[in-house]
Amino acid sequence: MSLYPNKNTHKNFLVATFLIFLSTLQFAIAKPTAPEAGVIHTWTVGGVSDKGNNLTEAGGTDPEPGIEENLPAADSVLLNVTTVANHLDVAWEIAWGPDNWIWFTEQSGAVSKVNPETGEQKLLLRVLPDVYRNRTLGLLCMAIHPDIENFPYVFLNYTYMKGRELLSRWVRYTYDGERLVEPLTLLEIPAAAGHNGSRIVFAPDGTLMLATGDADPKNDEANSGISQDMNSLSGKILRINIDGSVPDDNPFPGSPVWALGFRVPQGLVYTSNGKLYSAEHGSSTNDEVNLIEKGANYGYPYVIGVCDRPEEEEFCAKHNVKEPLIAWTPTIAPAGLDYYDHPAIPQWQNSLLLVTLRGQSLRVLQLNEQGNAVQKEQVLFEKEFGRLRDVCVSPEGDVYLSTSNRDWNPVEGFPLSNDDRIIKISANKTKQSPAKPVKEEIVQAAAPKKAEAPLHKGALVYNNYCASCHKADGTGIAGTFPPLQGAEQVKGDKKDLIRIVLHGLSGPITVLGEQYDMEMPAFGFLSDQDVADVVDYVRSAFANIEEKTSAAEVKALRTK
Repeated sequence: MSLYPNKNTHKNFLVATFLIFLSTLQFAIAKPTAPEAGVIHTWTVGGVSDKGNNLTEAGGTDPEPGIEENLPAADSVLLNVTTVANHLDVAWEIAWGPDNWIWFTEQSGAVSKVNPETGEQKLLLRVLPDVYRNRTLGLLCMAIHPDIENFPYVFLNYTYMKGRELLSRWVRYTYDGERLVEPLTLLEIPAAAGHNGSRIVFAPDGTLMLATGDADPKNDEANSGISQDMNSLSGKILRINIDGSVPDDNPFPGSPVWALGFRVPQGLVYTSNGKLYSAEHGSSTNDEVNLIEKGANYGYPYVIGVCDRPEEEEFCAKHNVKEPLIAWTPTIAPAGLDYYDHPAIPQWQNSLLLVTLRGQSLRVLQLNEQGNAVQKEQVLFEKEFGRLRDVCVSPEGDVYLSTSNRDWNPVEGFPLSNDDRIIKISANKTKQSPAKPVKEEIVQAAAPKKAEAPLHKGALVYNNYCASCHKADGTGIAGTFPPLQGAEQVKGDKKDLIRIVLHGLSGPITVLGEQYDMEMPAFGFLSDQDVADVVDYVRSAFANIEEKTSAAEVKALRTK
């Protein structure tokens, strides 16, 4: 992980692996198996440190020398962490409603709301019959009109099948005070098995901003360039009126396109000063947060991260490409994005709040005064709640997170029995345990971990780039990601495995008698030695083959 976009991807990787090794020295928090709704945990967040993750559970032991220490109480805020809703089916969007309830979508096709104080839930829209749910597809994002008394509208995006054609539909519903009714389709665009985005937010002027994925099934940098195609609405930030029409002052006359050159944006938010930010998934490198400008080009698929390769520099100069404010390699799979500027947690003021799927964390990205740079990043709650899909902020400065542990790609240890959940993070103003009738649970901190032996170099590469799909034990996910344990591609000629790592895979592949439709990105950006190391690790760990691969062997296969 790198704080700022770095022109040396391999250097980013080395830094990231070093940080991963250091993370084995962090003290661990004993996690309850499945906390009930209403149970409160208390944490401390540091105030002025720029060291990164300075979040600990209250009552924990002091870290060992050399491990990051907590800040003094005077510079810290106690945080209460409470589950307000559970047993959900991937709450893809959570939004603070006009009634002070949290409105949320579930990927299977329902819209509901929950009272964050009592946990009471009400259904707003039954499961949509035409929602097509598969892997990342289904009912996704939602936006509530900020002036719902005069404009009682709620906007949704979901995927559906029209014959054999897969489409992404943007639709407006009317809220009658109890239910969402009278659907009106505003826009339909082609969809794909992945890469559909999406997010939707209201601009300060009352128009709608829509983030669409590139809908590219190839999942590589050498696609058709659909994100750059002005005849396509995929891979874009769009701006439309609430009736679906195109505003007259859009940058490209007659087109809803506001900005172009995106891969898979899943976060979109305005700050209080009217700036628009997006968060998007990279391929195998460079997840990004961008400051969105009218008519700007963000480069994908011809620019990944910053403009540092010769072909990228040429494209950037020609098209005035905007570089990201921050990028991550290895990737973290950024999802929902919100803005925090409330005195309840002063350490987070003027910050973007970003939740991550692969990174399993809440990231606090503090902006500079102008809002055109990220000056500090904090990584919080890492691996405490599993995959996180969305985040929203209440008018009182409370932060809500939704988990995504029942989606298509669960991580180790999840889902818990009560997943998926909506989790409340709030400042403990009294700095004391809450009074009854809220049930309190005390969670003791485990003893600090001792340093572990360094991992095999190839294991570090594997953990950073392969384990999220093929899993740490090489078992993959049935029907989605093939296993590596005993796979013929692993046990066979290592040259074939090297080519797969370098050039990726696209299309059907048979592994251990089962067919998989693979869209594996190329990892040719890795150094020859990194590729050699990960090939050796995979063959050793999952096929019991001990054979050394040289960097020279990898180099010889790069162009073959």
